[in-house]
Amino acid sequence: MPRPTYCSGFLKTLLLAGALWSSAAVAQQPAAQRDTSFTVHSAYTKAKVQHPYISIARPPVPATIRSQTNLTYCTENGRALQLDVFYPKSKRRQRFPGVLLVHGGGWRSGDRSQHVPMAQQLAARGFVAVTAEYRLSPEAPYPAAVQDLKTALRWLRAHARPYALDTSRVAVWGFSAGGQLAALVGTTNHDPLYEAGACFRSRSSSVQAIVDVDGILAFLHPESGEGDDSKSLSAATQWFGSNKLTRPELWQQGSALSHLSPNTPPTLFINSGVARMHAGRDDMMRQLTGLHIYTELHYFPEAPHPFPLFHPWFTPTLDYTVSFLNKVFPQP
Repeated sequence: MPRPTYCSGFLKTLLLAGALWSSAAVAQQPAAQRDTSFTVHSAYTKAKVQHPYISIARPPVPATIRSQTNLTYCTENGRALQLDVFYPKSKRRQRFPGVLLVHGGGWRSGDRSQHVPMAQQLAARGFVAVTAEYRLSPEAPYPAAVQDLKTALRWLRAHARPYALDTSRVAVWGFSAGGQLAALVGTTNHDPLYEAGACFRSRSSSVQAIVDVDGILAFLHPESGEGDDSKSLSAATQWFGSNKLTRPELWQQGSALSHLSPNTPPTLFINSGVARMHAGRDDMMRQLTGLHIYTELHYFPEAPHPFPLFHPWFTPTLDYTVSFLNKVFPQP
């Protein structure tokens, strides 16, 4: 499929500038280092300054769900990758659609516990909801995170029976960097670049719907704010392991907008008022519409970037997600 037209001149400029910029600026971080800069509490403390009415979303755990936590879905180089599963209690012979939830944190921080409340509420609405960890940039650069998430999807299908999962109806949902990853996972169904490791390779990692909550769609885009290394290495530069001037083709490869095709699944965008967090969204929606693929947008112009973690936006985000998935997933 031809690349978006806005990229051609922009890429030439980047390639020319890249010849003058040394890749030696990209530093390697120790593999054991854990970045804890993004937490629910730190995001709340920052957001509350301008939004004093917010509160952290911690709804009661629904009595209608079950959970299994700290399950290892794959071991990579001796590293156990884990996930948690939340699913409906049901005595009927019924199968439920699945949702893989992907946390944010600039590809270098954050953890899967941040979306446990959302996963629990999705389970109460009739979904098998999984929160999975993935290797962050201090541990492994792109494309490891994408490969890990696809492995988690294969694990989910391999373990469909205990959770009554309908393997033909699986979505990926992500916030911030997790939204970017969710969109990339969903637009690269069957792409061998992102299928790695030996775990559950006989199973499919394809998804049938994407929910991108304030995640960037194109790194090399006029709306993007990623890749400013003037003061320190940006989160995206750390994730790609190279700056955008030196390896622009890698940054384009990691953009969901570069992978659209007639096989892209229906996509929901839920956004804050921070425009750079959804760079490329409008281009993606136009292309999806041109491909006759259903897409939907909901927008909270007054909301800070980490809005799905807080009231008053948590419940509308949940409602928009459930409504969209019920709309695009065929009913059994």
